[in-house]
Amino acid sequence: MTAAQALDFAAVFVFALTGGLTASRAQLDVIGFLFLGCLTGVGGGTVRDLLLDRGPVFWIAEPVYLAVACAAALAVFVGAHLLESRLATLRWLDAVALAAAAPAGVAAAWAADASWPVVIVMGVATGCLGGLMRDVVANELPLVLTQGELYVTAALAGALVAVAAQGLGAPAGLALVGAGAATFAIRAGSLAFGWRLPVYRARPPRR
Repeated sequence: MTAAQALDFAAVFVFALTGGLTASRAQLDVIGFLFLGCLTGVGGGTVRDLLLDRGPVFWIAEPVYLAVACAAALAVFVGAHLLESRLATLRWLDAVALAAAAPAGVAAAWAADASWPVVIVMGVATGCLGGLMRDVVANELPLVLTQGELYVTAALAGALVAVAAQGLGAPAGLALVGAGAATFAIRAGSLAFGWRLPVYRARPPRR
């Protein structure tokens, strides 16, 4: 198994857990759990592969990814009631998934010999779009759009770290580890310590 595949498996599994938690908060049936788990787990990677013209899409080439997503969703269906706070668990699992998915997007773009701007965009897209789809379908405010929180910023920083490390001659594996660590550190800082970016504040018009 390559590093890119390992990252994809990790991202699919943990993102699918968050899809299941979202389904539990919406009190959906088991099919709803499976749907949100699979959508969240493979959504970002699907968009990535389509944009990079990688055929077939990763979960079509290897349907085991769907099995992993379904297993994660079913685990949440059985055990979600044991959690003290499903929302807090969802947000932290989402941070872990983001830290796996962003470098997975980077690795896929490198494998496609993409230029560095495309590598960065693929890192952000792979990290963010699955969760965005999850929240939109569940009619919740997307985490990626939560006011001031560092979510897209975390994925962007991770992708930039990978590109910078590669430019400095670091091995690809080390660059991907650095990307994941940077992504998680920034997202975790936002969750634990309230790190924020400045947000736009409307000012009254001048008279």
